[in-house]
Amino acid sequence: MMKRLLLTTLLLLSIGLAFAAENAPQESTKKAVINLIEFSSPQKTFATFLHSMNDIKRGKPERIQQAIQTLDLSAVNSLIRQEKGRDLAWLLLEAIDKTALVNLDNIPNRETGNAYLFKQYDSGSIRIQQVEDGRWLFSPATLAALPAIVDELATKKTLKFDDPESSYLPWHIEFRQQLPQPLRTRSFLLENWKWLGILFAIALGFIADKLASFFLQHFIKQFRRTTQLPALKETPDDLLRPLAMLVMTGIWWACLNLLSLPNQAMVILLVAVKILAGFAGVWGAYRLVDLVTLFLRHQADQTDTKVDDVLVPLISKTLKVFVTVIGITFVASNLNLNVSSLLASLGLGGLAFALAAKDVVQNLFGSITVILDRTFHTGDWIIVNDIEGSVEEVGLRSTHVRTFYDSLVTVPNAVFITAKVDNMGQRRYRRLKCNIALTYDTPPDKIEAFCEGVRELIRLHPYMRKDYYHVYLNSLGASSLDVLVYVFWETPDWATELRERQRFLLDILRLAKAQKVDMAFPTQTLHLLRPEDEVSAQTQRTDAVSLDHLFEDSRLSAREIVSNTAGKAAAVPPPVKF
Repeated sequence: MMKRLLLTTLLLLSIGLAFAAENAPQESTKKAVINLIEFSSPQKTFATFLHSMNDIKRGKPERIQQAIQTLDLSAVNSLIRQEKGRDLAWLLLEAIDKTALVNLDNIPNRETGNAYLFKQYDSGSIRIQQVEDGRWLFSPATLAALPAIVDELATKKTLKFDDPESSYLPWHIEFRQQLPQPLRTRSFLLENWKWLGILFAIALGFIADKLASFFLQHFIKQFRRTTQLPALKETPDDLLRPLAMLVMTGIWWACLNLLSLPNQAMVILLVAVKILAGFAGVWGAYRLVDLVTLFLRHQADQTDTKVDDVLVPLISKTLKVFVTVIGITFVASNLNLNVSSLLASLGLGGLAFALAAKDVVQNLFGSITVILDRTFHTGDWIIVNDIEGSVEEVGLRSTHVRTFYDSLVTVPNAVFITAKVDNMGQRRYRRLKCNIALTYDTPPDKIEAFCEGVRELIRLHPYMRKDYYHVYLNSLGASSLDVLVYVFWETPDWATELRERQRFLLDILRLAKAQKVDMAFPTQTLHLLRPEDEVSAQTQRTDAVSLDHLFEDSRLSAREIVSNTAGKAAAVPPPVKF
């Protein structure tokens, strides 16, 4: 079903391109250097044609171009001008050789004047006339009448006595002359034998396609079994499938040239075959790029660096873009389409293309920036602008980021030229900063012992950073004594970090339970004053000592505490070292 749809699409496209080519300026498919002297008169044109065709029969097939230049093919579509010109040259030689022995001295050597008539037939005439650029060429009317003229002369023998071969025509032209009259009758648009030839060509192409696919798949399976490269053992069975399609299009192209179809039918079918061949060529190049990608990805997996993991998909996409451009250029050149002139003639469309190319260039430089600066790699957890997630793929135009709620965000690479990218995946350590709230009735010595116990947990946990951590009583909160815990883990990923964080926090709870240290939670204490409490408070105020005595008592207490905890007051504790 897909193949039928593809063929139908190609046929419709070829019809459109055929009409476009007819309206385009006509130019020869293969341009050769033209020597105007060889076409300056009817005699010289006739001599050029005969000498070229005789040289071909002597083993110089390249002289066919010189013979084609003597034909005025301006009425023939440029897409088939080369193929049609070759057949018309042989038909013209056949008609001339069956008409008369040519004496070049009897042909006028004038550079101007009326057309030269070589022979008038019932089906038409052979004439040489002057064109606008001054050359004398066999007229379009002559070329159009040649098939009928050759049929009219079919019963006659060639008059050329110096040729040891009785027949020198291409075999497909000679084959047509040997066909019975019913097959050469035109029943509908084409002669009957041409319809049969088209059906035979289609069937032969499909059979060749299936056979080639079978043998190529067998070859790939054998290659997978014998190759020593592990990466190439994943080669798909249909890797060489496009080659089978190229075989099919090659058979169709050869058969179309042999059938000598009318111009319009030849243009449509030949355009379809050329487009299909171009598609198969691009498809085949894509498969080769995939094969190279398999090998490069295997090599990248063997290294520890992640730069090559980003480069492999970029190389693959770059090669595919290059292949696509080459394929389009190849097909356009075969269809005589001038891509640069077409873009230049688009006017505002060309301006829009230039503006779009600006974004393309920016995105391209963005991807280069990511690679050279090593901003991130595939699999990294990044935060750019308001987007947070894991990098799935870095392309030529954009980067795909998988968010943590499993949506896929496409970020243009141009963003990375100026945006601030927070690469969480490049962290060496994962941090934890929290406060452990202890009740206010916890003795100071127990708080110090508890803090030292937490430090010992840090020293014992395998993933904890041992050269930098802090565990101290950090603040006196509204309802708790807050112990600051500031630690780091050196873990490879987030899952390991979560596991180690849980182990550490659970060990803190176990330590607190073992040391009989209670965790605090927000509480409020309500005090109710009774009348006798007010009398007691007034009595205490009347018995209060002087303020100076209180200050001195407080200083003595402070000195005693510091001497017990930090030694002599004059000694300066050294900085914290790990």
